Amino acid sequence: MSEQQFNIKEIIKQEYIKCATDPIHFFRKYGYISHPIKGRILFNLYPFQEDVLSKFHSNRFSIINKSRQLGISTLVAAYALWLMLFNKDKTVLCIATKQETAKQMVDKVQFMYQNLPSWLKGNQKPISDNKLSLKLANGSQIIATSAASDAGRSYAVSLLIIDEAAFIVGIDKIYTSIKPTIATGGGIIALSSPQGIGNWFHKMYKEAIVGDNDFYPIELKWNLHPDRVAPVDPGWEERERANMSPREFAQEYDCDFLGSGNSVVEPEILSFYEQTYIEDPVERRFIGGDFWIWKYPDYNKSYIVCADVARGDGSDSSTFHVIDTIDCEQVAEYKSQIDTRTFGNMLVSVATEYNNALLVVENANIGWDVINTIIDKGYQNLYYSPRAYGEINLDKWLDKIENAQTVPGFTTSVKTRPLVISKMEAYIRDRYLIFHSKRLLEELRVFIWQNGKAQAQNGYHDDLVMALGIGLFTRDTGIKLNQQGMDITRAALKSMTKTTHEHPELYNNMGIRNPYKINTAYGIEDITWLI
Repeated sequence: MSEQQFNIKEIIKQEYIKCATDPIHFFRKYGYISHPIKGRILFNLYPFQEDVLSKFHSNRFSIINKSRQLGISTLVAAYALWLMLFNKDKTVLCIATKQETAKQMVDKVQFMYQNLPSWLKGNQKPISDNKLSLKLANGSQIIATSAASDAGRSYAVSLLIIDEAAFIVGIDKIYTSIKPTIATGGGIIALSSPQGIGNWFHKMYKEAIVGDNDFYPIELKWNLHPDRVAPVDPGWEERERANMSPREFAQEYDCDFLGSGNSVVEPEILSFYEQTYIEDPVERRFIGGDFWIWKYPDYNKSYIVCADVARGDGSDSSTFHVIDTIDCEQVAEYKSQIDTRTFGNMLVSVATEYNNALLVVENANIGWDVINTIIDKGYQNLYYSPRAYGEINLDKWLDKIENAQTVPGFTTSVKTRPLVISKMEAYIRDRYLIFHSKRLLEELRVFIWQNGKAQAQNGYHDDLVMALGIGLFTRDTGIKLNQQGMDITRAALKSMTKTTHEHPELYNNMGIRNPYKINTAYGIEDITWLI
């Protein structure tokens, strides 16, 4: 071997060692990527990308809350290639919302590998190379898979990449099932732009910030990219904001969990309530202190007690609010798991204390058990609703009363549920409602539009939200009907009295007591609260 040949081999050896020990050097000199405009170019890392690489190279678990188009997915792909190339028997598993999305990570690794110099590839030629995987001769491989409950169970994972983690439905269960496979020393990189609060990505990121889990948190906002700020492009932010909604910009660029969610109630409105009205109760009552009181009964006012009954599956809670109907203010609230009979007795006690308040109980499922308890107690101001809701039409409603087409409690159906939610959102949006509860605020933060339906995010509950919506819908309905005048009210009273006196069997057969007696304590003005 000539001296020149020896020197070349020694240079290659030293360069190989440097690449194996310094991934930044490896990327800068040999990491080619496919740019959408410039084509094949070297991955010349920006300083913030180098910093990110150093962080997840030195931490087993990294969680990255990132802006779009910062090259972080490409950086993760390059790191996966480096791990595979210079280590034996490493398995990199990439999970994403769809198989096609996960495949893009493998595509980037394959492109970088194909453009390496031959001396870097060495004997690590692929023994398996397809759209969803790349396996080298040293036993290291990368595999793409869509999110599924059994994803990764059959692998001993060296590095788990969770791409767009905030958008993967059921990722909490997938993470639980796959975590044991990395217990022997594997690592995790979870990266995503945010999608509201309450989901797995938000929960894990917030826990990481306060040190409650093993993840190292990394936040990457849009302005870290040098091409988006002065002197290169000082007008970038203004142009992007002009072409996007505030929620879209918060999600895509600003790493803002609150602003990015598809919340039923806008986050800035909830922030207003948090800063203005949220406060600790003046008293906590009952076992566990689950009944919170902010204001005691004012005997010059009327109240609604609106309740949502737990389904009985052990995961949700029975709830109720006490609302001042004049000032539209939440004055008390309850949330806990409780049996139906005890809950019914509690409702009667609280409603009686608050001036014999109108008691509105959702009557689905085991809500009937609670209503029966209230009826057995002889409470005289229980809400009765028409069997079928639509646009409120008093003439039609009077016809229903004539035919005894009412039921005790509030009926939530495919027709009334959107009305209830719309009414609640409008009250809060217009800041007409005053509420003080931290528990309610947190439920509203995770109450989102999902697949065209307003509901709590996966793993969370909306018990307080729905109870509030029912109460506000009931209040608004009563006020609208009251505005139609006392003549109509008297007609309603006459109709109900006639039906009760002349046809008591209609109510007895249905197990419904005389609806006229519901509001006798309040006089004729309050009869509209029946509706």
